[in-house]
Amino acid sequence: MALRSARSGKVSRDAVHHPLFARYYARVSTTAETRWGMDRVRERLLAGLSGRVIEIGAGNGLNFSHYPGTVSEVVAIEPERRLRQLAVEAALRCEVPVDVVPGAAEALPVKSEAFDAVVISLVLCSVRDVPRALGEVRRVLRPGGIVRFFEHGRGGGPAMRLTQRALDRTVWPPLNGGCHLARDPVASLRDAGFELGPYRRALMPEKGPTMPTSFCVLGTAWRPPLKEH
Repeated sequence: MALRSARSGKVSRDAVHHPLFARYYARVSTTAETRWGMDRVRERLLAGLSGRVIEIGAGNGLNFSHYPGTVSEVVAIEPERRLRQLAVEAALRCEVPVDVVPGAAEALPVKSEAFDAVVISLVLCSVRDVPRALGEVRRVLRPGGIVRFFEHGRGGGPAMRLTQRALDRTVWPPLNGGCHLARDPVASLRDAGFELGPYRRALMPEKGPTMPTSFCVLGTAWRPPLKEH
């Protein structure tokens, strides 16, 4: 499908359409910035990045203000119309140039090996095809390029993991924009051929009740550099 920059306010047919969830997510994510400490997570997620960056599943654009000045450009992919419009508004308030465009993680509308870094933040839980999406991440990232990720997924003891799987099979994805609770983002990155760097697991919120969505991981991975012959 034809894609055009969302900065103009003109958007193409949506790859994802979850208007009720989008409104709910926009409210909850804004509250989580200070109440859950997500603003500090975003700072750690994006610290030290430079060059051209593509952010996949940008949501309502809460990462944008945390990009360091060493980043020359951010291309932000967001498939959901309501969240994309909020991301456009956030982009206009940023010092770093951010271009918000529609598109799906499984078919990124950009050239191969065009980016120095890829940011994935709370997106692998909801993509339809995780291996295909990570294959696209690998395609658009230059050899040796960096992946920064913050994701939630499988965690806790046997009872919690059983609960996560049961919710995934029933009500959770339809009510939460296709989100799944029991995926393993670290294993998925490894299986997709990325080299895993340092990562740390954390509960979100750090203080408060532990929920099926609480088990998060923040870390770094790389697309392996080309081997010299």
